[in-house]
Amino acid sequence: MSSKEEPVSHSRRRLIRNGMQVTLAISLIGIAGRTVLKSASDDLVWQLDPFKCVQCGRCAKECVMSPSAVKCVHAYALCGYCDLCGGYLKPDPNARTTAAENQLCPTAAIKRKYIEDPYFEYVIDEKLCIGCGKCVAGCTSFGNGSLHLQVRHDLCRNCNECAIARVCPSEAFSRVPSHKPYLIKGDFKKG
Repeated sequence: MSSKEEPVSHSRRRLIRNGMQVTLAISLIGIAGRTVLKSASDDLVWQLDPFKCVQCGRCAKECVMSPSAVKCVHAYALCGYCDLCGGYLKPDPNARTTAAENQLCPTAAIKRKYIEDPYFEYVIDEKLCIGCGKCVAGCTSFGNGSLHLQVRHDLCRNCNECAIARVCPSEAFSRVPSHKPYLIKGDFKKG
């Protein structure tokens, strides 16, 4: 009888050992799967589609960063370099001068540089830009749409639930692959 009990004891130990090994293997596979899913989600960043954006001004108000991580960018390939730029000057300005009362941008983030008559180059100072979209609305309404808003990833926290995306009326915000972070107009490439 004792000889029969010994194999039963060994088979129980083997069963327990095999069960523990299977449990450990399943746990490791679960941890590995979670790591893969997490790394895949870390490869996504928030961006706004300039073709869906309605320049509502919420990017300046709702972003957790102050000032907003959303900045105006300029697609130079689309720009007409006009003297009367709808993104730079208010509609019906007093004069075509760089005086503050004539500028559309509330922070003077757009710099106007004379090229030759009648052409001017417009450069965005991202440090001054608050992402309000007033210049983008002006450029879209009275120009060719060369100014548009983008999330600057060097400034963005890449929140799991973007505060701006939650309130965006046109649902212009989406997650995009980090290796292609900018949805752009024209030939503008940055990042």
